[in-house]
Amino acid sequence: MKISILLPYKENFSPLYPGAISIFLHGINSKSKYKNKITVYGNTKYKKKFNDNYINLNIKKTFLKSLTKSYLDEFIKKELRNRSDLIEIHNRPKYINSLSKFFNNLVLFFHNDPIDMEDSKTISQRINLLNKTKKIIFNSNWTKKRFLKNLDLTKLQKKKLEVINQSTNKVRISLNKKKNKIIFVGRLNKSKGYDIFGNSILKILDKYNNWVSSVIGDEPRERLIFKHKNLNILGFKDHKFTLKELSNSSICVVCSRWEEPFGRIALEASSRGCAVIITNKGGLKEAVTNPLIINKLNEKTLFNAIDKLISNTNLRKSLQRKSLKNFYLTNEFISKRVDNYRENIFKS
Repeated sequence: MKISILLPYKENFSPLYPGAISIFLHGINSKSKYKNKITVYGNTKYKKKFNDNYINLNIKKTFLKSLTKSYLDEFIKKELRNRSDLIEIHNRPKYINSLSKFFNNLVLFFHNDPIDMEDSKTISQRINLLNKTKKIIFNSNWTKKRFLKNLDLTKLQKKKLEVINQSTNKVRISLNKKKNKIIFVGRLNKSKGYDIFGNSILKILDKYNNWVSSVIGDEPRERLIFKHKNLNILGFKDHKFTLKELSNSSICVVCSRWEEPFGRIALEASSRGCAVIITNKGGLKEAVTNPLIINKLNEKTLFNAIDKLISNTNLRKSLQRKSLKNFYLTNEFISKRVDNYRENIFKS
């Protein structure tokens, strides 16, 4: 079975600052039984690419058509020669109309809220996507529920929909070597709850002078500045560095205000044996095994959650052990799920 994967335009399929979709695909492609039959198409600015079978679609700027249109035209030319059994489109419902004119073997993967995405916002647009694809796959039950909003589907149409969560690699972690560290990873803005985290963490660090906190991320559009001798603002870091920091940290805070479609940082923190604090937003609960959940986010509730994990060592250690023991969203497991859906379509 030959499989073509089309990334969003400008998604960095590179170990140098990869996008979340690229991290996910690189992880599962390496475990797939079809790994030698998979070709990934994209437009990556970095010379160093992941070692998958990757084709960079080089786009020239013209006045006659958009860069996205040029990107799709280049893919269509190559795919008409390649003739794959399946074409998987990641997180770009707006590509489906153009590609369906040439191909009838399209599968669409949603990694974000469908109702916020171009060509997927209305009922008629989502019905159109169902009619022009073999299958639609969602990264969480929450994302699927959003797609289904106000839709009245037949049983046959519902069979086209499937949830396959994101994944990461499973590694051995020594919980005894973890530091008294609380970590926050993400954009430093109000949507991610960084303003609430910042105010809460200053009070925590004042109360517990044997604990430190690290923050990975940036946000040039919002200037939320917090300073403390035990607070390290590290800025934007690559994925390898971030995973190492998660492995060394005892507590990870994912305090989003917005509805997270899934929550990759929560997933990776769980896989690295952190006690994970999350808000009850979107698909976050699907990304974590045994989290501490904040139902109503504010400075007091976040402070209390962090304080509870620091002061109650048994609870913290228990959540860390459960994070590791119960973690199942491995690249191997999810790769098998993806291969299974491919085989089911191929047989039908």
